[in-house]
Amino acid sequence: MKQTAVVIAPGRGTYNKNELGYLKRHHPNAPNLDQFDAYRATLGQKKISELDTFSRFSGPTHTRGDNAAPLIYACAYSDFVSIDRDLFDIVGITGNSMGWYIALACAGALDPMGGMQVVNTMGTLMQVHMIGGQLIYPFLDDNWQEIPGRRDNLLSEAATINARPDHDLGLSIDLGGMLVLAGNEAGLSAFERSVPALQGRFPMRLQNHAGFHTHLQRPISKLGFDALSEQLFVQPTIPLIDGRGAIWYPNSTDISALYNYTLGHQVVEPYDFTAAIRTAAREFMPDVFIVLGPGTTLGGATAQALIQANWRGWRSKLNFQEEAQTQPRLLLQATMHASALSE
Repeated sequence: MKQTAVVIAPGRGTYNKNELGYLKRHHPNAPNLDQFDAYRATLGQKKISELDTFSRFSGPTHTRGDNAAPLIYACAYSDFVSIDRDLFDIVGITGNSMGWYIALACAGALDPMGGMQVVNTMGTLMQVHMIGGQLIYPFLDDNWQEIPGRRDNLLSEAATINARPDHDLGLSIDLGGMLVLAGNEAGLSAFERSVPALQGRFPMRLQNHAGFHTHLQRPISKLGFDALSEQLFVQPTIPLIDGRGAIWYPNSTDISALYNYTLGHQVVEPYDFTAAIRTAAREFMPDVFIVLGPGTTLGGATAQALIQANWRGWRSKLNFQEEAQTQPRLLLQATMHASALSE
């Protein structure tokens, strides 16, 4: 019997050292890869297949927006088309941040090359202009339960910093149990000085990340509208859940509104991944969530968002782990690939 599934597409930061060679290992005959490579070559950019088969991972090269975005797209889209439809009935698709563009392609609102064009264009614009930056900071305890008042206090501190002259800082992504903040150097540095260091790594700056999902990206939004045509967009064939938790249904989507949201609101306003997961859980009630690769880092944020939504009675990390032992509800494509290779 098929399981119903909501698919989640990853954003930036999911192709790292351990993911080098992901396409070659898991999708040696990746659909559309030759076409993707040819498109990149016409722009004078490194081919995706070349980036994936470097002898060593290079942070300065692989984490650049103009390389990371299309590389992650090719991996995630290949993962999506490899999902066994005899086992899973995909009832909805969402994504985190850049994962929205991937979700559009998976849901059929963009064809595969249209998806590549949007991802590559926006990733390149972000990299070339590199306006602002991002950092990440948690507000949950070790059992993935909210520390009372911490989230509100962090946002209040960010607002206080943002009110200072020449300081920009604000919420970029509501990411499960973490806040991704974006701003200019003055704003980010002030926040880093104002909060305690946690776990030896937070607050964590995100390498080669611009100030996504804030007003700082208004110039990028305008350039995106100039570069990308509304004609790339069509009706989705699978429901889409966006970064506000709103649903775009097949046969009833306003294409102009979808285009304007994708290159407008989605670029310059905070992205609420937690709301997207909450909507997906409550409106579609899937048997499982499937997180596309590369990487597994989005799994924790997804589980945390599901706990906050009290999905299937989950209230803590322990609840999630206990059910995962007997009835896995959160499936990570990258882990599934690794398991298949070890058999």
